[in-house]
Amino acid sequence: MFRNKSLSRWGFILASLIVISLILWNTFIFFNQLKENERAKMEIWAAAYQELQQKSTTDDPTVGELVLSVIQSNTSTPMILYTLKEKTYTERNIDSLKVNTLEKKQELIKQYSSEYTPIEIRNEGKLYSTIYYGNSPIINKLKYYPAFLILIIFLFILAIYLFYKTSKAAEQNKLWAGMAKETAHQIGTPLSSLVGWTEILKSENVNQEYVLEMEKDISRLEMITDRFSKIGSVPKLEQHDLIEETKHTFQYLQKRTSKLIDFQLNIPEKPIYVQLNPQLFSWTIENLVKNGIDAMKGKGTITISLETNSKFAFIRISDTGKGLTKSEFRRIFTPGYTTKKRGWGLGLSLAKRIIEEYHNGKIRVIKSIPNQGTTMEIALKTTV
Repeated sequence: MFRNKSLSRWGFILASLIVISLILWNTFIFFNQLKENERAKMEIWAAAYQELQQKSTTDDPTVGELVLSVIQSNTSTPMILYTLKEKTYTERNIDSLKVNTLEKKQELIKQYSSEYTPIEIRNEGKLYSTIYYGNSPIINKLKYYPAFLILIIFLFILAIYLFYKTSKAAEQNKLWAGMAKETAHQIGTPLSSLVGWTEILKSENVNQEYVLEMEKDISRLEMITDRFSKIGSVPKLEQHDLIEETKHTFQYLQKRTSKLIDFQLNIPEKPIYVQLNPQLFSWTIENLVKNGIDAMKGKGTITISLETNSKFAFIRISDTGKGLTKSEFRRIFTPGYTTKKRGWGLGLSLAKRIIEEYHNGKIRVIKSIPNQGTTMEIALKTTV
């Protein structure tokens, strides 16, 4: 199946190249035919002009209507007639601003000479004048047609590629959402059993502090199960105090993290109210903190600080780890991208989705210095 898909893809690319080549080849032939027709038309015009000049030198007042019609009919081909004897220039079908100086006329003559071989008009065997002419407007437009055609084909192929990529990403998102919900379902059974065992332990002669800690961990597992079950569906947002929610996550992480990690919390005293889902917000903070701990290789300082202005609340998580390069500031939020050997590259992409798609906020790297640390920022709109 995969082999057939690969062959189909290469077949489509090959067919596209053949079609583009045929179109360009036919356009080239058509362009040359137009130039040949332009040359033939100018040769007829030059012959009529030569006859007109001969009539004028022989004092013959009769000029055929056909000659005048040919001379007057050419209103598209730009040309410059240089008369050798008088050393004068006569322009036809050219904007006057393009030939208002001798330098401009000479530049046009040079350009026209590169497009077509000038036509010489002789009278009694002597060179009388030279006609320099260029492409008519329709030929100039056609000259850029292949470029526009290639651009259109490129945009068409790009649209197909983006559609394919988007469809593939949508399929992957559905797969991850399904796996997450299935994980939540699978965790639910042993979790219910653990709840029952803790109830039994309460009635036994067991240190109740142990049971209390077990209940906290069970509560945490229930929260994790709830998080996984919410993936793929729009969560319900309610007004909460951002400071209290951040404190809860901070305290949980502090208790269950190595003593080699120094946690610091800088928060204002007054509450900050925002619309959020506590479980998903806590998950985001955990992901950012754990990424910071990994960057520090299990030893260093994690600082969580909160600030606010008239519209937004800012949560900043800083670490003292290895830091990031400028090019990684955006890439770290791409699904599958990771700097860890055993990472899946999903934590930060999920954090970005939770904050930006579900909470209408922003998440970004605001500062990172190699071997000194990184600071991540979450911005959420305040409600009060």
